[in-house]
Amino acid sequence: MPDRITLTGLRVFGRHGVFEHEKRDGQDFLVDITVWLDLRAAATSDDLAETLHYGELAELAAGVVGGPPYDLIESVAGRIADEVLADERLFAVEVTVHKPAAPIPLSFADVAVTVHRSREDV
Repeated sequence: MPDRITLTGLRVFGRHGVFEHEKRDGQDFLVDITVWLDLRAAATSDDLAETLHYGELAELAAGVVGGPPYDLIESVAGRIADEVLADERLFAVEVTVHKPAAPIPLSFADVAVTVHRSREDV
């Protein structure tokens, strides 16, 4: 398995959900992303161009979460994964979208959806 870069706990305000009040009021979502790629060239050269810029990865995910609303966090996670995997250097990506303030009338710590996409899927 190739190397990986992981971004954990990216907090972004979004307006996703099935209910109208979720789209109107919005809430914070947390995003975790792991990408698999070969990092040998970057490790040898110490050159940012040889790796995935994790700041740009965070901006891409924030643009999806903060962008037009989706009903399902499954759709949010899938959109992030598809956009990230557009970088042809990547072998695979895993995206988890957490919705800790989901409208569930019970005590809970978190709700999350995780999607995994690989180069074989495209």
